[in-house]
Amino acid sequence: MNTSDSRTPSRRVLPAADMARVAVFAALIAVLGMPGQFHLFGNSVPITLQTLGVLLAGAILGAWRGALTVMLFLGLVATGLPLLAGGRGGLGVFAGPSVGYLAAWVVGAFVVGWLVERGGRRPGMHWVLAGCLIGSTLILVIGVPVQSLVTGVPLGETVTLSLVFVPGDAMKSVAAAAVVVGAQRAYPDASPAARRQRLSNSSS
Repeated sequence: MNTSDSRTPSRRVLPAADMARVAVFAALIAVLGMPGQFHLFGNSVPITLQTLGVLLAGAILGAWRGALTVMLFLGLVATGLPLLAGGRGGLGVFAGPSVGYLAAWVVGAFVVGWLVERGGRRPGMHWVLAGCLIGSTLILVIGVPVQSLVTGVPLGETVTLSLVFVPGDAMKSVAAAAVVVGAQRAYPDASPAARRQRLSNSSS
C-alpha cells in the first residue's frame, strides 16, 4: 500500500526531458507563425502554418504531451506575447473568430498523438497521415461552428468560406506525416509508443 502511494506522485510529474520537448515544440508553433497570415475570400479567420506545428507536436510527442504543448503555447499567447501569426496575442484573440480553432488545436494534437501511438513503435506513412487528417478535420469541425457563432455569419456560409482551409490542411497533414515518419526512422526509440512502453516497463 505504501509502495503504491509513493509511486503515484512520480507518475504525475513530467520528466525534465519531456518538459524540454514540450517547450521546444511550443517554440516551433510560434516560429511557424513568422511567415504571417493570409485572409482569403473574405474569411475572418486567417490561413497560417501554425497548424502544422500542432500536428507535429501531437504526432511526435504523443497525446498528452502534444496537448500540453499547445496549452503552453496558448497560455503564452494569453499573457500577451504576440506568438500567433500576424503578431497577435493577448486575451482579445480568445474573443475573436479564431477562438474555436485555437481551442480545437488542443483536441487536434491530442487525437493525432493518440492515433499515432496506436500505430506501434514505427507507424507507417499511411497511418500517421490518417491521424493528421483526422486531427485537421476535428479542428475544422470544432472551429467552424464557433466562428459562425462569434461572427454572426450563418453556419452554412461559414462552412463555405472555410472550404478554403481544406487544401492547405491536407498539404500540412502530408508534410507533418513525412516529417514524423522520417524522424521515427532516424530515432525509433523517440516515438510516442516507444516512450509509453518504457514508462510502462519502468512502473511495473
